[in-house]
Amino acid sequence: MVQRTQELKTLQTIYESAGNQIVLLSGHGRCEKEDLILAFCKDKKHFYYRGKNASKELQLSFLKEEVEKTYEVKLMKNSYDECFTRIKSGDATKLVVVIDEFQNIVKKDKSFFESILNLKNRRLYPGPVMVILANSSLPWTRSVMDEFLGEAAQNIDQVMELKEFSFLDVVRAFPKYDLPDAVALYGIVGGCPAYLNAWDKNKSIRDNVCDLILNPKGALFSEAEDFIGLELRELSVYDTILYAMAMGNEKLNDLYQTTGYSRAKISVYLKNLAAFDVIEKVISFETGGWDNTKKGIYRIKNPFLHFWFRFVYANQSALYALSPQAFYDTYIKEELHEYLSSYFVKVCREYVELLNMIGKTPIRITSMGTWIGKEGTIDVIGRSMEDEYVVGICNWKKEKLTFEDYQNLLYNMKQAKLHAKVTYLFSATTFEQRLMELEKEESTVVLVDMKEL
Repeated sequence: MVQRTQELKTLQTIYESAGNQIVLLSGHGRCEKEDLILAFCKDKKHFYYRGKNASKELQLSFLKEEVEKTYEVKLMKNSYDECFTRIKSGDATKLVVVIDEFQNIVKKDKSFFESILNLKNRRLYPGPVMVILANSSLPWTRSVMDEFLGEAAQNIDQVMELKEFSFLDVVRAFPKYDLPDAVALYGIVGGCPAYLNAWDKNKSIRDNVCDLILNPKGALFSEAEDFIGLELRELSVYDTILYAMAMGNEKLNDLYQTTGYSRAKISVYLKNLAAFDVIEKVISFETGGWDNTKKGIYRIKNPFLHFWFRFVYANQSALYALSPQAFYDTYIKEELHEYLSSYFVKVCREYVELLNMIGKTPIRITSMGTWIGKEGTIDVIGRSMEDEYVVGICNWKKEKLTFEDYQNLLYNMKQAKLHAKVTYLFSATTFEQRLMELEKEESTVVLVDMKEL
């Protein structure tokens, strides 16, 4: 099972600090924040309540019932203040109060957060307390939460957004997988905790895809529609746009030509998808060669949805006409390797980030990205505060990385108007002999193969 050890350490540090705290814990609906909360609260005095989609009157009655049941008390007043007055740890131990899906409460009743502040400020409960406000609505947290909380939001001591697991986390969790299989897993389900924990580490990539995604009884068979439906409506429109993007349409005009929707409508839907971390606007890393870059590029950010709309969405009839294995061999097998190319770039970028973290890069990298030119791409760019650069190209598909590929990189660097202190050449296969000789001659050229990765 993949676990959030770093987040656990952060919560524990906050718990052990003096005074009372409010922590905002957010993530999308598949981040498994509940498992993190459960692991953190283990062996601690705590009270847990999960907000429901209910009227403010019914919500309050549910919380009162939870307090009465947990502490064997009878509440006489009809207020959140009274609820939090009756909670207790039983000794001087800090009490952890978890309000999960708290957005369901505060959207209907702003007095709830006022009571939370009273709780923090010892107006309701004398003992030390740590309040965790958790929610799984990223768009709400990022864009409209402050409208509901107002200036009171400044009283939140720590904001934690639960990110996807990194490729390194995936490698550690699946030690039996070699690098190609680990990249395949990462390119199919990404770093989503729920998906990774559903994956059988003792089965092959093909068997897991067949069992979980292509089998109508599989745990992830309906996940694409379910995930989009968590926050969004008009699924037919979103599905149409995502399918067009999965087929390689990256610019607004391309999506307009493919879908038939107006540019204004597409822009609105893209904004909604971006707020939900489904797609992203890819902005080329800013260098002196800004005029030579492509602009207005949109790509699917969520790997599982990318995989689903690339291979499954248009062929759903065959899911019922064929066995999962036959479907995989017919629609996925031959094209999966090429599909994974962009995810290998992410793996290589993470490798450079790790080198930077342990001080093994020639510069102290403060920002990273990709340069997308009109004639070519620089897969990895890292820049320091002093405007020094490292760059990299990533070969996943070709039989070997060639000297010509290196020359193309140099041309793209000229277009981007930058010079690099080190050039990383990544290859999932091999390198042309001339490149291996170049590495011996030039200390600024570094070859990174599968073994090193």
